Amino acid sequence: MARTDAGIKTRRLTVPILDEDLASLEIGTVVYLDGVIITGREGVYKRVIEDGEEIPGDVTARSNVSFHCSPAASIDEQGNYSVGAVTATASFRFAKSLPDWFAKTDCRVIIGKGGMSPKHYRDIFVPAKAVYFTTVGYGTGALLGRGIKSVEDVFWLDELGIAQAMWVLNVENFGPLLVESDLKGNSLFEQNNKEINANIDRLYEDLKPPSLSRYGETDNKRDELI
Repeated sequence: MARTDAGIKTRRLTVPILDEDLASLEIGTVVYLDGVIITGREGVYKRVIEDGEEIPGDVTARSNVSFHCSPAASIDEQGNYSVGAVTATASFRFAKSLPDWFAKTDCRVIIGKGGMSPKHYRDIFVPAKAVYFTTVGYGTGALLGRGIKSVEDVFWLDELGIAQAMWVLNVENFGPLLVESDLKGNSLFEQNNKEINANIDRLYEDLKPPSLSRYGETDNKRDELI
């Protein structure tokens, strides 16, 4: 484990990620990945979970990392695919599919955007011995794309299209990714939200009343209209 000048912990992990590496991860750690990762979202979940299709090849034996995303893919004159950028999508939409996904694929890491609820971590991730990595901020698709060395395979492209197909990506120094949950179900977002909410009243101290009494304008945060 290394630390940046700002004191942020960083880790570089090889996929498939080992149990001991998962157990040692702390929320808030910045992670970079080497190895094979697979993409998956609505279309893939429907085929694998609802329709009962098997994932082709030995993908799940080579990777235990699944990325909720939309790749920006292209094909050259030789018929080779490349992914220059990859944008994460919100993971909470797939919560209902994850118990079966974990059971069927032995996936141990989900990458996505926005995190999951504390209940999802407690009821779904902890029993599966899985953790969640979130992408860092918006507009990082091209940055993540730099870590994609090659497209090893793509499944169900004709049926599902570029965004929904399962892409098998060979990555190197892929990141930055932020450890949002650990094996105990602790959540970085939940932890920070508690700290912020505990002190939010201080933001409203000594504020002057609104200069214009328009409908919905108030100095009480509980009455605010958004």
